[in-house]
Amino acid sequence: MPVTSPSTDADLECVQLVKRFGDFTAVDDVSFTIAEGSFFSILGPSGCGKTTLLRMIAGFQRPDGGDIRIKGKSIVALPPNRRPVNMVFQHLALFPMMTVEQNIAYGLKRRKASRAEIARKVAAVLERVGLPELAGKRIDQLSGGQKQRIAIARCLVLEPALLLLDEPLGALDLKLRERLKVELKELQAQVGTTFAYITHDQSEALVMSDQVAVMDRGRFVQVGTPQQLYFEPRTAFVAGFVGDSNRWSGRVEDTNGTEAIVITTNGLTMIATRAGEPALSKGDAVDIFVRPEAIVLGRDADGAGGCENRLPGRVESLLFDGANSRVMVRHPATGGDIMVALPQTGELMGLRRGEDVYLGWRARQATCFAAAP
Repeated sequence: MPVTSPSTDADLECVQLVKRFGDFTAVDDVSFTIAEGSFFSILGPSGCGKTTLLRMIAGFQRPDGGDIRIKGKSIVALPPNRRPVNMVFQHLALFPMMTVEQNIAYGLKRRKASRAEIARKVAAVLERVGLPELAGKRIDQLSGGQKQRIAIARCLVLEPALLLLDEPLGALDLKLRERLKVELKELQAQVGTTFAYITHDQSEALVMSDQVAVMDRGRFVQVGTPQQLYFEPRTAFVAGFVGDSNRWSGRVEDTNGTEAIVITTNGLTMIATRAGEPALSKGDAVDIFVRPEAIVLGRDADGAGGCENRLPGRVESLLFDGANSRVMVRHPATGGDIMVALPQTGELMGLRRGEDVYLGWRARQATCFAAAP
């Protein structure tokens, strides 16, 4: 792959980055760009290489190959303290013995800024993150969300071209994480600084990001908008990792244009849309994915009308979770369970365990990929 020339409209470019630890390749020929002022997330399971990638950008680890450019200039040879980037860690690393104001001013003091400049910049950044009234508070007097914003403010006051965030919501409880996902997205839009965010939590990546890179075993397997990753996955890994899906293994019985007739290993026959590479032929082993919300649920066969794939089932269990409620439906002939999103229109709110139902889904909503070797 040829090395690309520097881009003039990107805050960050990584070109053919490689990092090895002995015989293990943690980051394997990764190239991408992050547009100015955008929120870019790297999503992947533990051990996929995303933290190693972020640490190379920050300067804590040196790549074994490739280049890192910020605003078109290579920074590979620069030490961490001379790079125009700052990093927010999972545990935030705020100084508990200092006030909010002192925490934010710390980096400016290390740069030997004047007292007047420090006071002005600290006041300005507290306004930007919406917490001007907290300047004199101790860190232990803050809520989890306030600590998060102060950690970001401490970085923003140094005016970095790029803010790196290493799973900063990971140590928080679920309810606070849900609230802070929205707040962090809004904050990034307000301050306009480019964010590069790593996470193993698909919901965080989908909710907050302009672009998401899905990483697996040291490589980017797909980069796109959250909508593209969710509705148009290019690989079985992305289809299974991003969002919830019913998954079957099977074999292609026949093909017709973009569609394939597939017989699953437990005996279901369905029509699915062929996706990814290589192209599928009769006899190929495949994995099929169908989203729970793509399945139509009805009390009679007409309720699943208009769908290429239709089958009877019996309610095995109801998993009530408000708007995220699901139904587990068992197919009587195969004994397999299918997860279905419960419609929120109310007509099925009286559904009971053991009740007979019908399921249906369109061919375009069943995606099949060549099975992994």
